[in-house]
Amino acid sequence: MSAPEERTALPPDSLYSRALRLLRAEPGGRIPERGYALPDPPERRPRTGTSWESSCAALTAVLTPLVSPADAGSDAGSDSDTGTDAPGVARTAEEIHLRLAGLGIRGGHVRSVVARLPLVDEGRARALGRCLTRTGTSPMAVCVGLALLARLGEPEDVPYLRVLGGFRDLVDHAVQALDPLDGPAAALVWLGHHARRPELRGLVDALAAGEESSVPGLLEAVLRRGSPVRSETARRVAEAVRLADLLREARPGEAGPVAGAGRLLCRMSSVNDYRAEVLACPVAVDLFEAFAVRAADLPPTLDHHALLLSVALELHSGPSRLLKWGPGRREALLDRLESVLGRPDWRALPAGDSAESGDPAGQWRLDWVRRTARQPFRRAAGGTGPAGRLRIEATVLDPVDPGIVETRILIDGRPLVPAAFGRGGAHAPEYLLDSGRLRATDEPREVQLAEAYCTEGCCGALHVTIRRDGDHVIWSDWRRPPPPSSLLPARELPEYRFEAAAYDAEIARAENDHGWTWPARKTARLIAAGLRDRPDLLTRWNVEQGWIGTDFRDRDRTIVNLAHRASPSDGRGAEDGSRQHLVWHVPDDGTSPEHRAAAALHRLATVDPRTYGGGGAGRSARSS
Repeated sequence: MSAPEERTALPPDSLYSRALRLLRAEPGGRIPERGYALPDPPERRPRTGTSWESSCAALTAVLTPLVSPADAGSDAGSDSDTGTDAPGVARTAEEIHLRLAGLGIRGGHVRSVVARLPLVDEGRARALGRCLTRTGTSPMAVCVGLALLARLGEPEDVPYLRVLGGFRDLVDHAVQALDPLDGPAAALVWLGHHARRPELRGLVDALAAGEESSVPGLLEAVLRRGSPVRSETARRVAEAVRLADLLREARPGEAGPVAGAGRLLCRMSSVNDYRAEVLACPVAVDLFEAFAVRAADLPPTLDHHALLLSVALELHSGPSRLLKWGPGRREALLDRLESVLGRPDWRALPAGDSAESGDPAGQWRLDWVRRTARQPFRRAAGGTGPAGRLRIEATVLDPVDPGIVETRILIDGRPLVPAAFGRGGAHAPEYLLDSGRLRATDEPREVQLAEAYCTEGCCGALHVTIRRDGDHVIWSDWRRPPPPSSLLPARELPEYRFEAAAYDAEIARAENDHGWTWPARKTARLIAAGLRDRPDLLTRWNVEQGWIGTDFRDRDRTIVNLAHRASPSDGRGAEDGSRQHLVWHVPDDGTSPEHRAAAALHRLATVDPRTYGGGGAGRSARSS
């Protein structure tokens, strides 16, 4: 059978045929940014109040007897069928077109329903999927075909899926079907739609045109850019360029590809985009190993030291610990990275002088390296036995990824939050540790361990109930949304039982571990502790405490967020007063965190914070 580009028997009005004509007209085989519009896009109907569940139920009722009829085995095609002419398949495809026309469903409904359909005869279902993708004329019918091939596709389907991925409304469906068949092809289709930056477009165009020799240089240009790429973009770039192979093929001593691979691994592992894409990357273990093998090729610089340390932290307690490593493989990579960082020329970097004057970011990074240097190489995390079941680690990531300070919780060596939630990182130590929320008492207490970055009301949060039961502490009664698709399979969270003495000791150790903090953050923690001990400092002014921490962009600036209601003296009742938000920037006067926190608490005790605005402290206000 000839390649799909050479076929002439396909219906001229099929979506596949139209996409193929458009792609053939592109110079150099490039993939247009954002793809093509469908020739007859599905109507954007106003919401009618019909629930997701009702729409899926209606679609299930339509598709089940057509996709998986009880007598499917009697007319199924053989393995030699082309996929479009098996007996009865073409008639079924026509019926699907007719039945879907009046449903008013969306592609998301199709994916959800087809993923759960029981398939009595997989051969027939595969043939139907091929018929719909290759000859389908309506977007929803083609989506059914793509969803079937996401479950049953084979390598021969890859060219068709790549072509259909040219339509922007079908790209997610095509990529989902391509991912298990041809990861680099899926990544290239995804990047073709999502790549915006000129240097990234250049890389995508070179890959599409088969210009393999130019890929390393173009990849380096992508990674040289100051602002980091998004987590999924990093994953797709690594897959599209076959990064592990590039590392193995790089010349000895060639540092550029090694540093680039490390940066992509760090971005793939980031939870700043809600989920760690590294868990959806099928070649992640191979890539970590290729990077660690070549780590010694990096020259000793502060940037490279921070990079190796970041990868080690990820392997130690980050989402990547959940990958399928096999016995001893992850530990071997940590040993290799520790060996590189333990060489005299590398050890001299954090022990040297301060960063250049006028470079606060460089100084933040140097201080972070000094504080964090040993953390990923402690083997206590995930130890065996009752005392090692639970490990709590306050973790600060490289300052180039601002704002990432989280309380990593490992149970039996597995990071809990990325495994159970996958929609954001764990809460900061100030929320979980300084507040005593993780302490166990006889009275059960529900604790929010993590919240989606968009807020709980949008994408949910992870809650657990903690209680003491005799000589044990129990974590149970979990509440969470379903984890994002394509990461880890959803499973019921068990009830965890810890020996109470070991649990109390671990919580006390974590609460008293202040080695992760820096001066401005320590100042913030001391101010928050003072307000917990003396709530009257704010209630006397009719002021409420908000978040207290450090500036997202300036780690040396302590911020105190406060709120209050407009006074009835303003001509409104207290219940009608707008809520005023105050942001107090506590100045760094060169004194110790203890001195600064004491001065801030004294000022709160003696001066109404609603009047702050001078005296060296920044202030802003807004209403809600």
